[in-house]
Amino acid sequence: MSGMRVLLISGLLVWGFAQPAAAEIDAQAVRRSIQRAIAYLRSEQSKVNGGWSERTSFPGGVTALCTLALLNAGVSKDDPAVQAALNNLRSLGKPDKTYVVALQTLVFCAAEPEKSRLLINRNVRWLETAQISGARNKGAWAYSISQGGGDKSNSQFALLALHEAERIGVKVSEQTWRLARAYWLNEQQEDGSWSYFPGSGSTGSMVCAGVTALVISSGRISAGDARIVNGRVQCCGEQEDNDAIERALQWLGKRFTVSSNPGANIGKDWLYYLYGVERVGRLTGRRFIGGGDWYRQGAELLVARQDTLSGYWKGVGRESPPAIATSFALLFLAKGRRPVLWAKLKHGNNNDWNRHRSSVHHLTRHVEKLWKNELTWQVVDGQAATVEELLQTPVLFLSGREALRFTPQEEDNLKTYLEQGGFLFAEACCNGEAFDASFRELMQRIFPDSALRLLPPDHPVWFAEGKVDPNYLRPLYGIDACCRTSVVYCPEDLSCYWELADRQTLEQSPPAVAQEIKACLTIGANVLAYATNRQLREKLDTPAFVISDGDEKTLDRATIEIVKLSHGGGADDAPNAVSNLLAKAEQELGLSVNRRRRLLAPTDEALLDYPLAYVHGRRSFRFQPEERRALARYLERGGFLFGDAICASQPFAAAFRREMAAIFPDAEWISLPPDHEIFSADFGGFQIKRASVRSPQKKDGGVQGKISSIAPRLEGLLLEGRLAVVFSPLDLSCALEKHASLDCKGYLQADAERLGLNILLYALQQ
Repeated sequence: MSGMRVLLISGLLVWGFAQPAAAEIDAQAVRRSIQRAIAYLRSEQSKVNGGWSERTSFPGGVTALCTLALLNAGVSKDDPAVQAALNNLRSLGKPDKTYVVALQTLVFCAAEPEKSRLLINRNVRWLETAQISGARNKGAWAYSISQGGGDKSNSQFALLALHEAERIGVKVSEQTWRLARAYWLNEQQEDGSWSYFPGSGSTGSMVCAGVTALVISSGRISAGDARIVNGRVQCCGEQEDNDAIERALQWLGKRFTVSSNPGANIGKDWLYYLYGVERVGRLTGRRFIGGGDWYRQGAELLVARQDTLSGYWKGVGRESPPAIATSFALLFLAKGRRPVLWAKLKHGNNNDWNRHRSSVHHLTRHVEKLWKNELTWQVVDGQAATVEELLQTPVLFLSGREALRFTPQEEDNLKTYLEQGGFLFAEACCNGEAFDASFRELMQRIFPDSALRLLPPDHPVWFAEGKVDPNYLRPLYGIDACCRTSVVYCPEDLSCYWELADRQTLEQSPPAVAQEIKACLTIGANVLAYATNRQLREKLDTPAFVISDGDEKTLDRATIEIVKLSHGGGADDAPNAVSNLLAKAEQELGLSVNRRRRLLAPTDEALLDYPLAYVHGRRSFRFQPEERRALARYLERGGFLFGDAICASQPFAAAFRREMAAIFPDAEWISLPPDHEIFSADFGGFQIKRASVRSPQKKDGGVQGKISSIAPRLEGLLLEGRLAVVFSPLDLSCALEKHASLDCKGYLQADAERLGLNILLYALQQ
């Protein structure tokens, strides 16, 4: 045993610490870029009137665009710069240019919708009046009521403003939406594209405008995939044709690039185009356009092209003023980085996966209001996505009526996704008996040792966000995988009711229908709150992906391996915790590790070959006399045992302390003081004075994971002066597995990793 420890210690010295590799664009780089851009716009704002340098013919337009960019970049509406800009915009009088009216409306809706209600109403009425009603360009907007024959850029901004106004409750006439939709459909080319003027040549920026316009206008006037007829909800209606949008996306996908506006002269409207790409990606739920990760690629290019000293961008032609160019770039970076809440899982070769096309969008908007955070959703193609790509979203939504036909690779990817911390939310819609049967079979194959169970009333999924009206409950089934329920399944329609959850439908619905829609929204929000802890990674954060089994290395002087100790209290309830900790050691410290999962009984002679053993669980247990003797021999020969109580399980913690006392009745069990060297950087780890801990608390009918900062808590066993056992009464394992849930008391992931690495380094160097 001692010889093995010397080899591992020398391995530490040989390998040292890894040199960081040159990394691609990440969230931190984007945050820095955004802050530099904000600082630049602040520096250009007039200290006299709160505005920015304007174009003579469009007074207020640049100020509105800059203010919109600052608001979307996270600058508070109460910030003095924003308040000065709002006062400037309110002092303009009645604007008469479409761009200015639209941008001003977008700003008022984003900043102070209630305070600006009269102005928003005024602008909406002006935009409705300004919409062209004659035969030529009917349904479009021009620069003003009296200027021009209508164009797609003005028309796009008018629709964006009307869209945001209606979201806050300002009524827009159905005729306005119908005329707009007809205009864009009539103007679309055979190849799916649009041009600024007929015959002027199609461009990427105008195609983005067309997709945006059709998504917005169609969402206002289409019958929908679910509807209310004679006071009753009808799910799974006949879906209206979506071909115009798909043809446009195909055109854009074939020519997609972030370095220029496809079809335009070099440099022309490049940043305006990127702002359009952001809208297309967000409104259609696409992470990829034409195989390109539009946000990652666009962010990488924008960060590289930003002026390193002043923080601005330069454009060409109409966007050449740095304030305009910087605003477009900032809107792309800020709006495009919104955290992904969940994704629809596309499956099969038909549209069965998407029976209610607006459902996920509507529930996302509902959760945004509850969490007071801008969020987004995506579509993930199960046949094309890798596990790494699946892990970009914390929750997958699987819906359908027909039997599932997953390929072996899809099934394997889904299994790995769930093992690596993912969450599956599924429903059988449209009386989908075939889907129900095939889904249950799929779960049985993926989790042969865990069955779908009806989740009881005290499960947090029922009240994580709020109370569900008992008159409209749905059965929810779950599978407990690792540290939490990782699959939630509803055999009845939920998405049908989310589809109906727009403001106008809710206001016009019979009271009972509206209540059922709200109940289904609450169920959906509860599941998402439980699955994510309301904590979402940033768009560019890449989750760690660890495959343990089969990743074996020869145990030599440069290889570290940790075995897990078996017992009857849930010894492998967090199967990837150790593997993920070792992966972190490899990534952060440059150590050579073997991530093979191996569970050994205390009596197994092979245990003596491992200097490090890990133990965790969630239930009470008791070692047999021969197991106690074997564990005593392991520790007396220099072995080191460390672990935790999963989700701060008191029964397991009490049992573990009792067993240590039974094995070593004369040894001292201590609480490690805050100044213990294990919390220091002395062994190559981290200085840890405070750590963040989540504690579940019921609040306002839901469950809140209260986050507090504490001195780290570890306990240990002193064996002849040597710290031979280190134990955390707070959860480490579920945090290491990325599975910690709202009802799991323990350290947050970052601090669990730091504590785990410190314990590992301390143990190896004793």
